[in-house]
Amino acid sequence: MTGGPVRVLLVEDQELIRAGVRMVIDSQPDMTVVGEAGDGLRGVREARRLRPEVVVMDVRMPVLDGIEATRQVLALPDPPKVVVLTTFDLDEHALAAIRAGASGFLLKDAPAEDVLAALRTVHAGDAVIAASTTRRLLDHLVPAFDPGAVRSVASLTGREREVLVAMARGWSNAEIADRLTVAAGTVKTHVGHILAKLRARDRVQAVVTAYEAGLVRPGDR
Repeated sequence: MTGGPVRVLLVEDQELIRAGVRMVIDSQPDMTVVGEAGDGLRGVREARRLRPEVVVMDVRMPVLDGIEATRQVLALPDPPKVVVLTTFDLDEHALAAIRAGASGFLLKDAPAEDVLAALRTVHAGDAVIAASTTRRLLDHLVPAFDPGAVRSVASLTGREREVLVAMARGWSNAEIADRLTVAAGTVKTHVGHILAKLRARDRVQAVVTAYEAGLVRPGDR
């Protein structure tokens, strides 16, 4: 769906947090909350019914947790992007949600402007959101040298590896283009090839693979 405000579904069991996020989103002309759910199972049903473009998903919820709910939402036809809400930036559940296909995560106490920027970024599909906290999570929790990931990364060209490392640093397409002195369209093409070769749903999935293959190591910047 294009042309109108970005359609957002909130899935969070704490009503107060839900109300706060809704107020922040609905204050913006380019976004609207189309529905809410207080548990993961209802969230999956609402995602199926409402066809949102972005789902804000709590990790720890009754009935169905956010990890399994993320999996089920992303199995829907033409699925939305999922952003996971978590209390800690070094939460194993957040990593599990990213492995399940979430495009990134947000801390529940993040400032309103960070929440809005993250949702816009995820909707645009242009960068790994919350680059510094996502990197910190991956630095601590992703084991390097998964043989499958090593094989996947081996299929990339030298330039594609370069672009993947830049993606892991949280750079947008425009920043990558600037630093590699190539056209933004060329970077977009490289990113498309990288996602296809790694069978990654989006940039953050590709970055996880880069960590697992040892292409990016903890502390790399």
